Amino acid sequence: MTEPVKGPASYFPSIEKKYGRPIAEWKDLIRSSPLTKHMELVSWLKTEHGLGHGHANALVAHTLAEDNGR
Repeated sequence: MTEPVKGPASYFPSIEKKYGRPIAEWKDLIRSSPLTKHMELVSWLKTEHGLGHGHANALVAHTLAEDNGR
């Protein structure tokens, strides 16, 4: 039996459904941004791309953790 997805990745299906972009595209946007701090990126996703706070936070947390090798 497969373990349920936990943490930030648990938001991914609803993010893709609500905003119509694959997660890989969101991660590419985050990585291409000149911003580097977590909350700066969250605010940017909210204001420039219309994401809700929880969705933006999940994407940024997961992307930064991946980039830091966690």
